[in-house]
Amino acid sequence: MLKHGILGLLNYQDMTGYEINTVFRDSLCYFWNAQTSQIYRELQTLEQKGWVTKCYVAQQGKPDKNVYSVTGEGRTELLRWLSEEGPDISPRAPVLMKVFFMGERSRAENIRYFETLKSYCEMFLRSLAAVPEHIASYSDFLGDKEKALYWQMTVEYGLQNMKMHIQWAESCIRRLQEDAD
Repeated sequence: MLKHGILGLLNYQDMTGYEINTVFRDSLCYFWNAQTSQIYRELQTLEQKGWVTKCYVAQQGKPDKNVYSVTGEGRTELLRWLSEEGPDISPRAPVLMKVFFMGERSRAENIRYFETLKSYCEMFLRSLAAVPEHIASYSDFLGDKEKALYWQMTVEYGLQNMKMHIQWAESCIRRLQEDAD
């Protein structure tokens, strides 16, 4: 999935690994996390497959950099992936795996877990407040409002997902507190 995210970004414009990492940190982090090392490793793989090319750029007074571009084959792969039938909804949810086995711990510990989960989700929800500004900036930079519409849809999913997690955590806390009485 990371490879397709990188191909999608490079389809918008040529970027350095640092710039790709920045976009992941500023805009994509609410639905996909990527470590810097993962991005650079994936860029090497994409280059080996012929899906991206790298151009070395010497700079005065700054470190030299590599600028990556998507190739025709890379764009073809991106479009192939986007055309795959059916939604890719993964049933994997690490939080649920943990909750499934929480009967091994005390209620107090588990209430604290759900309180922490709720707090984390509320913090993450607040962090999404800056994302529309990033979308507007990238949209203006690329000069393509149509693409921004889909970026906005992903933000809405992130907002709704965090709200659902908060409501679920509150419900779990209430059930654990009520059943303890």
